[in-house]
Amino acid sequence: MGSVMEDVMENAIDTALAFVLAMALVAPATAQTPSLEAFDTGPVFEEFGPHAPVDGASTIPSLSRFDIAFDVADVAKEGARNRSFESAARFINMHAAAGVSLDRMNLAVVVHGRAVTDLVSGQANRSEPMVRAMLERGVRFIVCGQSAAAYGVRAEQLIEGVEMQISAMTAHALLQQDGYTVNPF
Repeated sequence: MGSVMEDVMENAIDTALAFVLAMALVAPATAQTPSLEAFDTGPVFEEFGPHAPVDGASTIPSLSRFDIAFDVADVAKEGARNRSFESAARFINMHAAAGVSLDRMNLAVVVHGRAVTDLVSGQANRSEPMVRAMLERGVRFIVCGQSAAAYGVRAEQLIEGVEMQISAMTAHALLQQDGYTVNPF
């Protein structure tokens, strides 16, 4: 009985290895470098939030609502805007371009970990102009109080309009009670 099982395992391993080798040979021939030529900003945020039109995409029902929470823990790269904050702007731009009314989009960005430092007001913060523009359009930014305490960020240092909650977990629980779903990107 042991030899039958060994044969089955050996065949499975051989099949898996053959598949991996075949994919390794095919992948370089079919791989393409992504093109960003089709990407554009707007219609809501003209300076950020690039998206591309998608031919053949399903029409979004006119009564659809998007109550979405983004979870952000990654800090911006030095001298750059926070890419995860910009994902929320991209969401708004691409859906507005697809005909979704702004009053049907409610976005919240829950920020924890080192990313809380990207919400501190000051000249060195490249994310600040983007965050201010998003706040003006109704996007909520909610800071995890636990992370803020860990990184020495006080409420009075935050960009005006940014909210502070006891924790990111609390913020997500409260948003879920209000019908928000978490965007996995």
